Amino acid sequence: MKNREGLLKLKKFAVDEKRRHVTQIESMLADFDRMALELEQQIESEQKRVGIDDVSHFAYPTFARAASQRRDNILTSAEELKEQLGKAQDDLMEAVADLKKIELMEQREQARHRQAIEVAEQEDMDEVAGRYANR
Repeated sequence: MKNREGLLKLKKFAVDEKRRHVTQIESMLADFDRMALELEQQIESEQKRVGIDDVSHFAYPTFARAASQRRDNILTSAEELKEQLGKAQDDLMEAVADLKKIELMEQREQARHRQAIEVAEQEDMDEVAGRYANR
């Protein structure tokens, strides 16, 4: 029983860790999306300011070119993070399933223990009733 309690705590800790990891990746994805949007707005603003939106034009703004590269890098990183998020979510679902198995085992053990106590109490009551009935 003590061993199962330790295992239960370990599984809960694993679920919490995996949940934190998923949340962290989701937060990073949101940050990347926000940063990419801000860069896109800066690129558009720079293109309007200069009046050149053709990337191949010789006078295309250097700032817009650099911001485009940063935006593309961020989007690439976001795609990689989405893959990591999928794996992390799968790991979380697996950890939750493991935790549920241990919890069910614990519930069954507690139910068996309660039933054993009830049977022992009933036997004691039957014994006492038998003594009074034989008098």
